[in-house]
Amino acid sequence: QVQLVESGGGLVQPGGSLRLSCAASAIAFSIYTMGWYRQAPGKQREFVATITSGGTTNYADSVKGRFTISRDNAKKMVYLQMNSLKPEDTANYYCNARFKNDYWGQGTQVTVSS
Repeated sequence: QVQLVESGGGLVQPGGSLRLSCAASAIAFSIYTMGWYRQAPGKQREFVATITSGGTTNYADSVKGRFTISRDNAKKMVYLQMNSLKPEDTANYYCNARFKNDYWGQGTQVTVSS
């Protein structure tokens, strides 16, 4: 069983930056592929970024060059640095841990608005 707790969301102006954090309770955190997904009102949850146990990253085309995912295995943390934010980035952002099963956090709201 893995528990995930996100933090770092908030209200930011277009062009601004936010850093999301996800704290995991998994004993063997390093073996999990960690990811961020988001869900805007009235839309399906969509992929944002993942990072494997070996550090390989993958990004949605919509965030490439603006968002960076990273992890600290010693601290059991995963981060999402979001730069050049746009109004269309507004969503609830969820942390995901994947190894045979999927685990999800409760989400943190990001609102990009002037």
